[in-house]
Amino acid sequence: MKVRVNNIKTYSYHGCLDEEGVIGSDYRVDVEVDVKNKLAQQTDNLSQTVDYSDVTKIVVEEMGIRSKLIETVSARIIRRIHNECEHVSSVIVSVTKINPPIDGDVETVCVVLNSSDI
Repeated sequence: MKVRVNNIKTYSYHGCLDEEGVIGSDYRVDVEVDVKNKLAQQTDNLSQTVDYSDVTKIVVEEMGIRSKLIETVSARIIRRIHNECEHVSSVIVSVTKINPPIDGDVETVCVVLNSSDI
């Protein structure tokens, strides 16, 4: 079973440029969690699955810690989900930076990591 939390929006200060640490940028984060068991389907018990609000809280907190690379932020999110959420077998995190300050007309850049990448 998979639990997805999509389009978590944050305003964060990630990037290699000093200006990015000052002015910030809009980000979008998507998380997909593979749940180890299917008990919640039968029991209707939140404690037997992954709580969406826990995932969202982890994302918002980690996005609030400045990093030069969104790869680093993505890895931190995955580690925390594994450490803090029960019933998780694997996680895929997608961190998208909207309107990155690079040459050219680029709408977004995105890093996708999964548990096996870290």
